[in-house]
Amino acid sequence: MTNEKQSPVRLGIAGLGTVGVGVIRIVEQNAGLLAARSGRPIRITAVSARDRSRDRGVDVSGLTWHDNAVDLAADETVDAVVELMGGSDGPAYALAKASLSAGKPFITANKALVATHGKELAELAEVNNVALRFEAAVAGGIPIIKSLSEGLSANNISEVHGILNGTCNYILTRMEREKMAFDDVLNEAQKIGYAEADPTFDIDGIDTAHKTAILAALAFGIVPDIENLPTEGIRNIVPVDIEYARELGYRIKLLGIAKKAGDAVEVRVHPAMVPLSSPLAGVMDATNAVTITGDHVGPTGYEGAGAGQGPTASAVVADVVDIARGVWYPPFGIPAEDLSVPEQPGAESHVGTYYIRLKVADVPGVMADITRTLARENVSIDSMLQRGHAEDGGVYIVLITHETTEEAAIAALNHFNALECVLESPAMLRIEAA
Repeated sequence: MTNEKQSPVRLGIAGLGTVGVGVIRIVEQNAGLLAARSGRPIRITAVSARDRSRDRGVDVSGLTWHDNAVDLAADETVDAVVELMGGSDGPAYALAKASLSAGKPFITANKALVATHGKELAELAEVNNVALRFEAAVAGGIPIIKSLSEGLSANNISEVHGILNGTCNYILTRMEREKMAFDDVLNEAQKIGYAEADPTFDIDGIDTAHKTAILAALAFGIVPDIENLPTEGIRNIVPVDIEYARELGYRIKLLGIAKKAGDAVEVRVHPAMVPLSSPLAGVMDATNAVTITGDHVGPTGYEGAGAGQGPTASAVVADVVDIARGVWYPPFGIPAEDLSVPEQPGAESHVGTYYIRLKVADVPGVMADITRTLARENVSIDSMLQRGHAEDGGVYIVLITHETTEEAAIAALNHFNALECVLESPAMLRIEAA
């Protein structure tokens, strides 16, 4: 029995990019610590990547190299597979199925894979009685998956709010601090490596949507459903909105939100105004943060690095340590067959308060047109700001509504577009008491 405990956990790693190299460094540098904490040595025995000749700053010469990542699943010198390639399908998906089918624990940082195929992979893991772990898939170094699966398992969760994309949070922070336009900050972020050459995945909210789908599945015992998750990014945020938000006592953040709504679960991703007094409002730069509310623990908050070599690799290795310890439970906290497909309320049925920005001609009768349009949709005004002339002679009018349905707010915006006094398309942001 003692020998079995001391036998090493042998890892095969697919993908030797930033995170893969980080995993190798942690396993090498903290070998003694990891062995002490897991009860077994952890060793890397095999790897797979596209280019054998590339210098990655770590020595892989003594490891078995597989050109085809899926071959790691059949490698007899590999006990557990770590997937760090990315992508919801293709080699990552094939490797996940092959590894779990072969009875090998599978660790991944791939949020797209888990959000898209989570239920199928969880079923495969459970049938073969092996672990499927994905702590690194959401919020980098923050142990949010473990918190939901273990630390908060005694609670009924009512809501989750997350700042889950460091690129977007960095852009919004710079826009506020430097009073810069979105495109200018994005260009700078790309130059320093905070944003990809093609930033679509981040700035259009897709990355946040994948992570939110996973958190919703864990919090509410539902099937992760990326296909039906309303998603909006930050492309349309302009400096004037950030300035008005601040003046009104708010800050704009891109949020992933999952809430219980009766028997339904409301899951959505969009920019929102949060009160400056909210914990999430103080989360700046590339930092991630999540707030979770449970029926017995109340509101809890988690904040830390959401990406980068060290934090993400740390989360990967933490999963490996759990596997070495023999820790096993259903990937989403409950058996995959019990994951439900709840009603997802349409975005139009969301009830809340809204920020509406209008640029209008400075002529008599404008306010009457605006109030008449809002009254037509039963939308009432809680507060209003009006500021001086814009460069084109227009005037900005900003409204905060009383609680109303999103359907009514959008209908009012559509009516505003038809008014001659409105000089550009109105903007609307949801207000969240996160």
